[in-house]
Amino acid sequence: MVRMVANDELPLEHVGCPICGRTDGVPTGVGEDFEYRTAPDTFLALRCRDCAVVYLDPRPAPAAMGRIYPDDYHAFDFSEADFGIVHKVRSRLEAHRLIKSIGDVAADARVLDVGCGDGFHLDLLRQHGRSSWTLEGVDLDPRAVEAARRRGLTVHEGSVETLDLPASSYDVAFMIQTVEHVGDPAAVLRTVTRLLKPGGRLIIVTDNTGSPDFRVFGRRHWGGYHFPRHFSLFNDRSMRKLAGRVGLEVVGIETIVSPVNWVYSIRNLLDDYGAPESVVSRFTLSSPVSLGVFTLFDAAFTMAGKGALIRAELRRPV
Repeated sequence: MVRMVANDELPLEHVGCPICGRTDGVPTGVGEDFEYRTAPDTFLALRCRDCAVVYLDPRPAPAAMGRIYPDDYHAFDFSEADFGIVHKVRSRLEAHRLIKSIGDVAADARVLDVGCGDGFHLDLLRQHGRSSWTLEGVDLDPRAVEAARRRGLTVHEGSVETLDLPASSYDVAFMIQTVEHVGDPAAVLRTVTRLLKPGGRLIIVTDNTGSPDFRVFGRRHWGGYHFPRHFSLFNDRSMRKLAGRVGLEVVGIETIVSPVNWVYSIRNLLDDYGAPESVVSRFTLSSPVSLGVFTLFDAAFTMAGKGALIRAELRRPV
């Protein structure tokens, strides 16, 4: 789809490091909303000198959220009808990862997906997990919540920090491609910690700034920036810093395979240099060939512990 760039600039706000609050970050990358063209602004990514987290400053203010997440945003309706074989392959891969991550929990386990979008992962847990599990989701955007509820899923609308969810009640919580979107990741993780039972686990999956794709494309076109929707981006070190700040134990951090940032980095570069739409469109979530090629490519880096995503397993202390 060819998009016209919005003419008026976004309302922005200045922030510091989302972990320690320092305001003297080192410029790391600069870019635009290459994917959705929701604004003409140029955005700056900084790296904290202490925590190593990469964060957007300035970033869109709360009043801009409805604009930077347009109605056709992929997380609002990731369906087989629209994404075909990519949806089928991703569903199998994600189902395997989810069941492996959830591990050997009780038959009556309660599971929470924070930032569940259209309920894609909850639906996979319903299909492939135990029927006796209680599955719930949380999402801030009413369009995502509506899509998830159409699937017949139990989803709470609002931010997890303000919803009245029962404390010490959940065995496992997931934040899959969520932590990078929130304005205050420490506050969100503190809330999730309170909701988990003692010994309960939080599984975070997010883009990896310690990956080769970041080193190659990080100055401007890296797909993981997802300008301007990703506010905070992590590597092993910064994720451990965040966990320590909120009192979560680190069970383990590993990298996992994902072709998406490789594919979108190339897409952004092509778009930025004015390539024809017919070429740019070969590098999206709807492009099985490019996704397949870069899945194999990133698998090699994952074997060396440098995959495109990090998966952190954190635990509330007993």
